[in-house]
Amino acid sequence: MSDTFRAVLIEDVDGKPKAAFRQLKLSDLPQHDVLVEVAYSTLNYKDGLALTGGRIARKLPMVGGIDIAGTVVESTSAEFRPGDKVVVNGFGLSETQWGGYAKYARLKSEWLVHPPDAFSLQEAMAIGTAGYTAMLCVQALEDAGLTPDKDAEVLVTGAAGGVGSVAVTLLAQKGYRVIAATGRPETHDYLASLGAAGFVDRAELAQKGAPMAKERWTAAVDSVGGQTLATVLSQVKYGGWVAACGLAGGTDLPASVFPFILRNVSLLGIDSVMAPMHRRKRAWWQLAKDLPKDKLAAMAEVHPLSEIFELAPKILAGQVRGRAVIDINA
Repeated sequence: MSDTFRAVLIEDVDGKPKAAFRQLKLSDLPQHDVLVEVAYSTLNYKDGLALTGGRIARKLPMVGGIDIAGTVVESTSAEFRPGDKVVVNGFGLSETQWGGYAKYARLKSEWLVHPPDAFSLQEAMAIGTAGYTAMLCVQALEDAGLTPDKDAEVLVTGAAGGVGSVAVTLLAQKGYRVIAATGRPETHDYLASLGAAGFVDRAELAQKGAPMAKERWTAAVDSVGGQTLATVLSQVKYGGWVAACGLAGGTDLPASVFPFILRNVSLLGIDSVMAPMHRRKRAWWQLAKDLPKDKLAAMAEVHPLSEIFELAPKILAGQVRGRAVIDINA
């Protein structure tokens, strides 16, 4: 095991965060109880922000990457032994804790999950935070009462992205009629292959409309936020639900209380970063049961870590389809 290794380190440069490749030593890593050799990470919207100067990291210096899949090298935890395969999603990685864009990561054992045997490490990162979040959304909707009856039509916004791609697949597999909202017509065939039964132009949802519009959706998974979320809420049928997990379209919510008090609509907030372990394990178990391997392969593309700075602005511009898996050793 080499003592030095490559990492993407975010540092303070003239008062601004700047990411670059750096050589680190094992002694540079935080003093947590499990040392993991990282095989794969991912590129998510938050990663794109962190790599292009966004103030995502709240402590500097910081190793980027909010996802990790790898193998335990050293451990003082009774639950994890050398050779164990592990995944980590969230828990402040790339914000307050060093993340996955490095050959090695030292992590707290309470952050780690044993991935289901059904998934390789590469497949676990094809799911990553985005797919795990999508499953949390689907589970929240069904826990609230959503069932796949013949009239259940579910909208997925940001459908061609990571969360959206997995959400479309999971919902279609469960028998829902899924409508995909996207601004990229060239992704329609891709989304149809995942199970989408119809499409809505994202520009239609991004326009401010009436506080209560015509009822259209039984439920929705929204990864966009902002005006899009407000519009979706105004279109949900009586007693319906929206699981909200993203803010690519803005952090404000220019909505009315009318859908909540006149149509009994429920807004379900989904946090994947600090979700308790029982929810994480339940989500991974359900992903192993419900997510077809061929669909997962169709939505994921593996990129070398050496290309990370080329990919970052593309994910912010909505030019990355599905899931971007990052091979840490390439």
